[in-house]
Amino acid sequence: MAGRRVQEVKIRVLEVLASLQRAGAERVAVSLACRLDRSRFDTALVSLFDAFPNGLEPVLAEAGVETWHLGKHPGLDPRMVARLFRVMRAFQPAVVHTHSYVLRYSLPAGLAARAGAMVHTVHNLAAKEVDLAGRLIHRVAFQRRVAAVAVGEEVRRSFRELYGAEPAAMIPNGIDVDAFRRPGARQQWRQANGFAEGDFLIASVARLEPQKNPLGLIESFAQAFGDDRHGRLLLAGDGSLREAAREYSARRGVAERVHFLGVRAEVAEMLAACDLFALSSHWEGNPMAVMEAMAAGLPVVATAVGSVPELVADGETGLLVPPREERAFAAALASLARDPGRRHKLAAAALRRSAAFNVDTMVASYAGLFERLAGATP
Repeated sequence: MAGRRVQEVKIRVLEVLASLQRAGAERVAVSLACRLDRSRFDTALVSLFDAFPNGLEPVLAEAGVETWHLGKHPGLDPRMVARLFRVMRAFQPAVVHTHSYVLRYSLPAGLAARAGAMVHTVHNLAAKEVDLAGRLIHRVAFQRRVAAVAVGEEVRRSFRELYGAEPAAMIPNGIDVDAFRRPGARQQWRQANGFAEGDFLIASVARLEPQKNPLGLIESFAQAFGDDRHGRLLLAGDGSLREAAREYSARRGVAERVHFLGVRAEVAEMLAACDLFALSSHWEGNPMAVMEAMAAGLPVVATAVGSVPELVADGETGLLVPPREERAFAAALASLARDPGRRHKLAAAALRRSAAFNVDTMVASYAGLFERLAGATP
């Protein structure tokens, strides 16, 4: 009608993930839920599990994002299908965006609820993302109606190899780069956490699970630093290998210098207090922890797995080592510890490189994909 502006209908996006623990996939989902343009999108989020300590719920609450927890039990829990169905009927999403293994629940729920387009982000190498049953479900889903997103070139290659097709999009993960630039936090964090200015702090932010290889990292640390009392390894994260890692530290004689920090909210401050970042994973997707370390101005020593080489240029922003080679990893740690000039040069290059990881680029890419799938753009 003349003289009357027609209000555009916002696209409703429902993020569905297993939990809101502080890990990569979870933080991607939370970033999208909080940062998608409110003039174009309405967002909400579902966590199958109830809240865990130090989770991401406060971030969602502060942003005013509606959130459901569905009370999942460990293992297969068929109740999730009906509970997701009820959420979808209530929210009526135009786009359902899933992560990790939740497609086995969200696909039947979405079909029954006649939800809109479905998108699934593959955060890990495709063969490692889910179990055999999950891979069978994903194969059917990707052939029928679910658009897959790969988070890196190596993840895209693994998807193509496993499923015989290209994903619908390749969207690298992104972080709030500026949030990890805390040059004034070094001394304050060290003092608050009992570390001296002369200590050489190596940070590793990772789940204590087989994929991340914490025992191998402890072995490399023990080889690299031996009896050097100033070398300290800081493990920020938790998982099934926590006690095994503690025991291994004791057997290698470095228990007093390996610090198990648990899941921490102040990762930016911790990174600012450290001298080096290490990640010794057996396999990876596109790890946000590496991006964060580079944004904090730390050189990285990491295994050359998954999309890590897409982040870290060997010899320019850090050092890359083949997986499962603890001795080579130890040599890389020791070489940077002994050479502050080279370490600072790599750190400066890492900081410059981190500008490419800006979260706004990731959000804009997903926004475009969601609009296309919802039919909001030609």
